[in-house]
Parts: sequence; structure tokens; C-alpha cells
Amino acid sequence: MKAPTNSSVPHRVEVAPGYVACGECCTRVEGLSVRLQGRTILENVNLHLHCGELLTIIGPNGAGKTTLLRALIGEVPHTGTLAFYAVRAGHSVGKAVIGYVPQSLDIDRGSPITVTELFAAVVARRPLFLGVSQHVCALARRHLALVEAEHLADCRLGLLSGGELHRVMLAFALTPMPDILLLDEPLASVDHAGVVAFYRTVASLRAQRHMAVIMVSHNLSEAAHISTRMAFLYRTIVCEGTPREVLAHPIVRSTFGVIAPPAD
Repeated sequence: MKAPTNSSVPHRVEVAPGYVACGECCTRVEGLSVRLQGRTILENVNLHLHCGELLTIIGPNGAGKTTLLRALIGEVPHTGTLAFYAVRAGHSVGKAVIGYVPQSLDIDRGSPITVTELFAAVVARRPLFLGVSQHVCALARRHLALVEAEHLADCRLGLLSGGELHRVMLAFALTPMPDILLLDEPLASVDHAGVVAFYRTVASLRAQRHMAVIMVSHNLSEAAHISTRMAFLYRTIVCEGTPREVLAHPIVRSTFGVIAPPAD
């Protein structure tokens, strides 16, 4: 990952009605391509996000959406670059902290481990059989509170609903607090109340923490309401723009049918 040159330093920009990016950070994906087992999965993907933006990636099954996110966190070999620029305390920063929420988390539903104990296993070096320190317990509760899930701290993982588990996974992704948050189909098999709560949390984080969010979603109508931009991916970025522009694009309509645009 490298910092863009001075010519690419962002300026203050309105990324949503009433919200202006700080102008001190941006993320650029440039020429990203992925070949696996002799097949081209992604080719020359280019994206540019300012802080505070929420970009939703849409596309048909097999378009490369999950591969794109996995490439951004370094799990898939690729060519091209992820460049990040930020200014903190008057100093330039060229390396982003990235948080990632995968599609699902394989857990043993019969395991007695609690949310706090799993959090401790992720962030602490102390073996669980020695117990969880008060510091880690407090840290877990603070991060769970960010996603409206502090009440789940002592719950067993196997007893969580789909929506509750995704909020817990989001809390883990916020440790440490990221500059860029990647969400891969975070709401599959989650009921409507869980979807609403999750989107409310993400929108709040985006606005209050000034983080850039890239989300993969098949729930186009719901995602359009909280996204500042959308992009249609089919091996490369076919079209990109506001949710209204992308949902009206002929290739999006031919792929998904007519979708009601978000209200202005």
C-alpha cells in the first residue's frame, strides 16, 4: 500500500447531502486485477473513495465482488495498488487500518464461549483459561456499544440470532478503529429488524468516525438508501455513480430488473 502523490491529495467534497468530507483522507484502488488458476477474476478495477463515503458494490453471482474485498485485505494475490492518504495530527499517513466483516462466521453452536471471550481471543495474548482481564472486558463492551450490542457481551455465541452475530462481527472489525471498513454481504439471512439496525449502525459510524465503507450487497433497495455511491462490478467496474444513476443504468436493469430508486 502506498500514499498517492501530492497531485492526488483530496479536496473538501460533499459526499452526501449535508455531509462534507474532511478533505484530509482518500482511498484509491488502481488497476487491481486478480488471476486464479489461469482465470481472470478481476481486471483493471479502479475506485476512489473519500472519507465518510459508503460505496456499495453490486453485481451478479460470480462477478468477483467477494474476491475484490479479499484482495483489498491481502488474502488474494493481485496486481495493482490500494493507495491511502490521510493527515493525522499534522502528519501524512500512507497506511490504512482496514476492518473486514466476512459473509459468515463458522461457529460451533454448542460451544459455551461467550462474545467477550471470543473478543479476548482476538485482541489479547492472554490464554482464555486464565480468564479475561478487566481491561479486555471493558474494551469489548466499548466496542459492542458502538454497534448497539453491549447487552450481548456475556451471551454465548451459539445463542445469537443472525443479526446479533453480524453486529458482534462488526464490533470485532472496529478493533482497532479502521480507516476503511469492508462489509461482504453482511445481512444474508437476517430479518428486517436486524437489517434496519445494522444499516443504522453503519451509517452512524460513517458519519461520526469519517471512515470510508465499501459494502457488497444483493439487497439493492435497502443499500441504496444509505449509500453515497454504488458501482456495478462484472470482472471490472462497468458503471459507477449515485445510487439513482446506477440503478437506472441499462445493464443494471437488465441484470436485476427495475428497482425503485432511493427518495431524494
